[in-house]
Amino acid sequence: MHSWLLIAVMAFTTILIRFMPFLLFKKKVPETIRYLGNALPYCAMAMLVVYCLKEVRFDSLAGFLPELIATVIVVLSYKWKHSAALSILLGTIIYMFLIQRIFV
Repeated sequence: MHSWLLIAVMAFTTILIRFMPFLLFKKKVPETIRYLGNALPYCAMAMLVVYCLKEVRFDSLAGFLPELIATVIVVLSYKWKHSAALSILLGTIIYMFLIQRIFV
């Protein structure tokens, strides 16, 4: 019984958080919120790129070449198909292949 109550409270809180912008901004969305909605996805992607490439070592070929190849494949596949899921999946597969088979 206690678990169901916790789940219900968490579900209600999640739904409330999701619907809060629609309840607060029924008529007109403020310009600041609109700007954040447009800018934050790009900022999040930039942070992910920095996080993924922060420990790249340039002291040996195996230290940076797998990351470089996978990054180039992600960028090119996204430019080609405009699918983030495909680009991330393809880049991850190529990177894992490179570090497991070639750059051991």
